[in-house]
Amino acid sequence: MRHYDEMRAADGSIRPHYQEYSRWLSEQSDDAVAAKRTEADLSFRRVGITFAVYGDDAGTERLIPFDLIPRIIPADDWRMLDAGLSQRVRALNAFIQDVYHGHEILRAGIVPAAQVFMNQQYRPEMQGINLPRDIWCHIAGIDLVRAGGMTGGDGLMQAPGDGPGGDGTFYVLEDNLRVPSGVSYMLENRKMMMRLFPDAFARMQVAPVAHYPDRLLENLRQVAPPGAEDPSVVVLTPGMYNSAYFEHAFLAQQMGVELVEGSDLFVEEDTVWMRTTRGPQRVDVIYRRIDDDFIDPLAFRHDSALGVPGLLSVYRSGRVTLANAIGTGIADDKSIYPYVPEMVRFYLGEEPILSNVPTWQCRKPDELSHVLANLQHLVVKEVHGAGGYGMLVGPASTAAERERFAALLRARPDNYIAQPTLSLSTCPTFVESGIAPRHIDLRPYVLCGDSISIVPGGLCRVALREGSLVVNSSQGGGTKDTWILEA
Repeated sequence: MRHYDEMRAADGSIRPHYQEYSRWLSEQSDDAVAAKRTEADLSFRRVGITFAVYGDDAGTERLIPFDLIPRIIPADDWRMLDAGLSQRVRALNAFIQDVYHGHEILRAGIVPAAQVFMNQQYRPEMQGINLPRDIWCHIAGIDLVRAGGMTGGDGLMQAPGDGPGGDGTFYVLEDNLRVPSGVSYMLENRKMMMRLFPDAFARMQVAPVAHYPDRLLENLRQVAPPGAEDPSVVVLTPGMYNSAYFEHAFLAQQMGVELVEGSDLFVEEDTVWMRTTRGPQRVDVIYRRIDDDFIDPLAFRHDSALGVPGLLSVYRSGRVTLANAIGTGIADDKSIYPYVPEMVRFYLGEEPILSNVPTWQCRKPDELSHVLANLQHLVVKEVHGAGGYGMLVGPASTAAERERFAALLRARPDNYIAQPTLSLSTCPTFVESGIAPRHIDLRPYVLCGDSISIVPGGLCRVALREGSLVVNSSQGGGTKDTWILEA
């Protein structure tokens, strides 16, 4: 199946937006590049830029592999992506607001009511709750892929292309609206690249990303409860054993706010307070990195030691803001994903700028039959899955794995969706054998406050194993810096 090469056109020529970088790269010696790679690894290890892998016998902490060749996106492509991402997040926010208020899209029959009210991410406790500016998703991470082609079995669903390599159509792979992670790696990757290769940046106009923490803090303060003067913001973490703890600490430090755990906060007189050495301090905005289930043991999981007892009561009264809102997960569930283009049309009266990947909903008998008959061609995902777990990549699977997944599908068809196997775009990557193409994706970060803003770029993840389409760090993937060229 053909794929789109980010750097080279189908005839082997260097694409225009990579030409200056290609000239610069040709001037670097192999020994110099090898030394820079070693320096980057040592620096990341020294700073502690790691992630946790649950259930890994080799240890919980790993260094995320970092590749020195950036993914470069021209200004015209980014303008289209910026507009499409903003449009999509506006529609998703409107959907969540509607789900917990008027239910108009359900009454119109566009989204089946059962898929909302029977969904484990739906929170009936949030019905009728009004939030500042009606914003539910304050920080979104939207996963994008560029595909040269796709197949869903029997030669179905070939995407547009310009011959070998395809024309590189962008698709939204999934929406991350609960606690999207990875932005710290985006920032650290850029810092590392500027330190190692300042001469490359001097030759190209690359849009900056370092202002993201300032913009995030400004965004969080904008959505504070009405009447809160000089709002107090904190980052709520599950603790140091969480896989993204480095990011929690990093963002708190970069924003100049407190990093807290549930035991650092308490509720009194319908207000959330933070324990400090100077006495209790009122908290107005909580950037929470804890799932709904664990955030308040009085309202959700009673065995949670991570949350704040009574927090939901204060939240419902409008005296504290949570980013993202409780119940936001209803819109990033993979069973809801197929309806997002219709949400854009329904709420905004616009045609979607960014397309979904075609998706089969296994809860529908006819679509389940197609999936079961074509497992060797498809990617099958759990609707609540994340991190590359609980999925089947058909072309890379064994007959035994497909047989096991077929049994899971028949037992719980509503728990799965399937998509064609995408021919993800590739980017040149340093591997043991030298420079070779590896598949990539991109997660830009969208902030919603007084307006919607997107820092140019995002987290580019790369599947370091040859032929692999799974880019998740927990599955052996690495990261790259993303350069958006300024016009």
